Amino acid sequence: MMNENEIAVCVRKAMNQYFKNLDGEKPCAIYEMVVGCVEKPLLEVVLDQAQGNQTRAAEILGLNRNTLRKKMKTHGLK
Repeated sequence: MMNENEIAVCVRKAMNQYFKNLDGEKPCAIYEMVVGCVEKPLLEVVLDQAQGNQTRAAEILGLNRNTLRKKMKTHGLK
């Protein structure tokens, strides 16, 4: 299992590579891009751990169940 430090290392590595790959292009909306990349797999793993129980998944995530459902809809998760 990854701890916060390992996750931070992964994010730093990915972001450094992202900036290297820009090849002179101007970066924009990076926060939204990163959250969008991380949020879907996070929701999928937590929903799997909660055996599809949205109330339990929302508790694990520290979200309101309605917020979780909105995020699931945004990412096309059922």
